[in-house]
Amino acid sequence: MKLQQLLSYTRKAVDEYQLIDPGDKIAVGISGGKDSLTMLYALHGLRRFYPNSFTIEAVTVDLGHPGFSTEPMANLCRELEVPYTVVPTQIAQIIFDERKESNPCSLCAKMRKGALNEAAKKLGCNKVAYAHHKDDIVETMLLSLIFEGRFHSFSPRTYLDRMDLTVIRPLMFVDEADVIGFWNKYRLPVEKSPCPVDGYTKRQYAKELVKTLSKEHPGAKERMFTAVLNGNIQGWPQRMPRIR
Repeated sequence: MKLQQLLSYTRKAVDEYQLIDPGDKIAVGISGGKDSLTMLYALHGLRRFYPNSFTIEAVTVDLGHPGFSTEPMANLCRELEVPYTVVPTQIAQIIFDERKESNPCSLCAKMRKGALNEAAKKLGCNKVAYAHHKDDIVETMLLSLIFEGRFHSFSPRTYLDRMDLTVIRPLMFVDEADVIGFWNKYRLPVEKSPCPVDGYTKRQYAKELVKTLSKEHPGAKERMFTAVLNGNIQGWPQRMPRIR
């Protein structure tokens, strides 16, 4: 996927779900993975021409895994001239060494998002961008159906009243396969996840399930994604016509 197509998908999400308002200062969470680095490129590129002017700040929450380096991300941010902040934490130590969590993902995500949101507030940001893409939305819907018994997925835009922050997901129309293509084409400095349970989670199960369904029933993922968009899920903003 070329940058132009990435920007088109990103603008579609921003326009249709009113993700960016004039004067927004957006904290862009970057973990070192392909999704978040692609989002950084997308929002950096969108700034050049989007009618609602906004600024971005890149933020990495360092979980404290041994061997994890933020230097490649720092170099990329310098290249893009995007301010960059690293938030050091002991989340990995707390979860794996002290608590010895057998199912660590939920607690880790909660602590990581909490650290990111606090950093965003300190930086004067009013919005935080998460790098969830189309596959994430479909997988989350399946996880909710299978393990919670409800039709649900995270919203393109969510207001956190306790933090007075708005979470946005500008990659919601981008396929994971396109993210991989963008990563390869633009040689993003991706850091391999040091998490010891990476690839052994319920989300990985949902990812494999979507692949199987799409192989056996071509177009299944797109139809599930359309079902989410049209599902009148509680908390989702109204979808608006695109700005031309």
